[in-house]
Amino acid sequence: MCDYSLQGLPNRLAAVREQLVTHRFPTGSIGLACAEDIEAQSLRTPAGRGPRRWWNALVQWWNHDPSPIPAVCVAPGTCLRMSRIPHRLRREFSLDLVEDVTFTQITSEAFRYRDSVRLLGGRHVLLQSIPEGVWFEVLAPAANLDMTPLPGRQKAADLEETPVPARAS
Repeated sequence: MCDYSLQGLPNRLAAVREQLVTHRFPTGSIGLACAEDIEAQSLRTPAGRGPRRWWNALVQWWNHDPSPIPAVCVAPGTCLRMSRIPHRLRREFSLDLVEDVTFTQITSEAFRYRDSVRLLGGRHVLLQSIPEGVWFEVLAPAANLDMTPLPGRQKAADLEETPVPARAS
């Protein structure tokens, strides 16, 4: 739902018809944020480049900005419409200007980026590989969540059948 690198940030679940944008969070990782939240922050943050912008970023980091942009978590299997796709990405993956994709997670390993989108052709693109500013509209929630246990874990039915040893008195 949200990469491990975004776990320390404020976050919330995505809503149907919401406009999300790839955004680089203070952790350095790319995730999804609400387009309205990004717009609101850009109105609060002074524009420009150079030393003043660098200084403002340092002050903001030092003061632990009390109102950071929350990460928007998306359930695996959620249907999204991807737009504003950069030319490099369109060329690399043979994409149109607008593509319908499915949000997925490609691994359950700890400390690995796992959030990705599955393209119509079946290829997966890690969210970390998608540059900032790509838009995603949430079309539909996950139709059926895969409740398959992770490798190395027992199924709930197996746990119910496992006898519990009696405690020694």
